[in-house]
Amino acid sequence: MNNKELNDRRLQATPRGIGVMCNFYADKAENATVWDVEGNEYIDFAAGIAVLNTGHRHPKVIAAIEKQLHAFTHTAYQIVPYEGYVALAERINARVPIDGPAKTAFFSTGAEAVENAVKIARAWTRRPGLITFGGAFHGRTFMTMALTGKVAPYKLGFGPFPGSVYHAQFPNELHGVSTAEALQSVERLFKTDIAPDQVAAIIIEPVQGEGGFNVAPDDFMLGLRAICDNHGILLIADEVQTGFARTGKLFSMEHHRVKADLITMAKSLAGGMPLSAVSGRAEVMDAPAPGGLGGTYAGNPLAIAAAHAVLDVIDEEDLCARAAHLGHHLVEVLNNAKESCPYIADIRAQGSMVAVEFNDPQTGQPSPEFTRQVQERALKEGLLLLSCGVYGNVIRFLYPLTLPEAQFRKALDIISAALTR
Repeated sequence: MNNKELNDRRLQATPRGIGVMCNFYADKAENATVWDVEGNEYIDFAAGIAVLNTGHRHPKVIAAIEKQLHAFTHTAYQIVPYEGYVALAERINARVPIDGPAKTAFFSTGAEAVENAVKIARAWTRRPGLITFGGAFHGRTFMTMALTGKVAPYKLGFGPFPGSVYHAQFPNELHGVSTAEALQSVERLFKTDIAPDQVAAIIIEPVQGEGGFNVAPDDFMLGLRAICDNHGILLIADEVQTGFARTGKLFSMEHHRVKADLITMAKSLAGGMPLSAVSGRAEVMDAPAPGGLGGTYAGNPLAIAAAHAVLDVIDEEDLCARAAHLGHHLVEVLNNAKESCPYIADIRAQGSMVAVEFNDPQTGQPSPEFTRQVQERALKEGLLLLSCGVYGNVIRFLYPLTLPEAQFRKALDIISAALTR
């Protein structure tokens, strides 16, 4: 079977709404390398959209899943519970940046985690309203689409969306939005759209993912925390993409001087297995009545076992420090390329959550065309890159933090050549 034959079958068997970036089909993978069905080799700087911080098929993750597979694969935790779930909650509670005692509930997807964070916030505050930000991405379900601040392709043709959701501005120096203006936009919502005593939560990605890897300034987080404290609003940090060592800390919120009330997580939590979580202040997490949270597959035993292994690998291989090391060298390469690539408008990084934004040097407007050229040039040399940004003009780098140094250097050379030729 070759890639063309599989692609012909895909077009016949699956809907066009499931967008597929690559025209090749995976056959096997190891750490930061993917081989397609024709034997072609690729360096994976996409990592399943930030899912594989510990790489493809880490031996410790495989061993943990195999061990659990021989015990049991499913009971539904809320029917017959199991120790692995409780132990993982304890481990996360001990490390999540939340003030005071924390509790954790597990689910399956990032969107599911965000949905449940909203349920918990509304149960605690008895308020309906939610504030999020332009450029945000929180998922593809109806509530999370409403929260998402990017129309194409996520919202096209799917409305109407749930109400009581309002979007403020996210600070972005390149696009002329200061921290002060972004905070004022939140306060303006209280005058024009919803009274603050009707707002249950403000939800924010500490580093916007699909929005372009825009890093929230510390003074912006301080301002949001003050607004929340002044009005009895909960602060939810969506760490689905930023979590588990990607930013040089276990959680991106550890870079800030304030803490959230609830934190959502998924993606790299379980090394490729479907698992998500909501952690938060214990009294807030206890707001929903028994039975109000859960799901048939929520906290699946195989995924729970994988997550235990992921936390072990992060500690044993010091992946937080490695994220900082790799990100530093990537930013150096991008800064050097900027001297001969006039399309580079901005370089943003927090640890190994790195992105480069491209604008047309003649008009100053976003250049998704050049972005696609860079992707195509890199792919021809065997490097898989992802784009993002409201205008599709940002390349984000999501390599496994476990990739070998020599492979990383090879990828940097490909990136440099793709930017400067």
